[in-house]
Amino acid sequence: MLLLAACGGNDASEGEENQVSGNKTITYQSESGPVDVPENPERIIALTNAPNVLALEGKVVGVDEWTNTNPLFEQRLEGIEVVSEENLEKIIELDPDLIIAGTHMSNLEQLSEIAPTVAFTWGKLDYLTQQLEIGKLLNKEDEAKEWMDDFKGRAGAAGDEIREKIGEDATVSVLETGDKEMYVFGDNYARGTEILYQEMKLSMPEKVEELALESGVYTLSYELIPEFAGDYVVLSKNADVDNSFMETDTWKNIPAVQQDRVIEINTKASTYSDPITLEHLLETFEKAFLESE
Repeated sequence: MLLLAACGGNDASEGEENQVSGNKTITYQSESGPVDVPENPERIIALTNAPNVLALEGKVVGVDEWTNTNPLFEQRLEGIEVVSEENLEKIIELDPDLIIAGTHMSNLEQLSEIAPTVAFTWGKLDYLTQQLEIGKLLNKEDEAKEWMDDFKGRAGAAGDEIREKIGEDATVSVLETGDKEMYVFGDNYARGTEILYQEMKLSMPEKVEELALESGVYTLSYELIPEFAGDYVVLSKNADVDNSFMETDTWKNIPAVQQDRVIEINTKASTYSDPITLEHLLETFEKAFLESE
């Protein structure tokens, strides 16, 4: 599920100025209560939500391994260490002034003794609220809000154009390749689903809505792909697994495949719902839908 997990998910928080040990801080209202954090953190370890921090140009010194494998962040992560919550010695060595973690992680108490630690529950906040909360945490709330409003406007306008071109009733499904199975996604599980369904207001096939909308993701065998394929298919393709199913008649006979209506995206570059990933996927979808014949 680590591969499938996306960073997203609704409680707002307020920040207020404070003075702690002579250092200027703000009080961030986290899920577990108020946490005094640096007003302008200089050494952030992001064990989760690192892409959201990078999008706001937060000064990161350590990130999780999965973020580090994402090709979209390669240049931004040059010289930044890969760490986990288990490696406390490495975290101490990096001398962080803020740690961002997940509530599911171990050693949260020990982490909070090293530096102010804020933990988020994956999936609790929708993708926009998550970015807003990171903005509040980094004292960059206005920047986060500005991006949110701008992105929603641009994605919504693109959706209007796309629906006008492909038809209001046209359906789009988002599939991902696995080792021996496929995954199909609802409207809040990264892979661009928030853009396609929430902002562009494109429709998903009935089978997808029935089995994946509430849960976020549904696992199926390759043989069942035709039942979940929409008029258009966004295929999150994982290069690390066997993709020979694409050579089968089952795949080749799907109408979206025959009509060249398959939009391929890189799994490793699409498993987050942060601004960097979303901007990349918005551009990808606009080109695929609007510039195709």
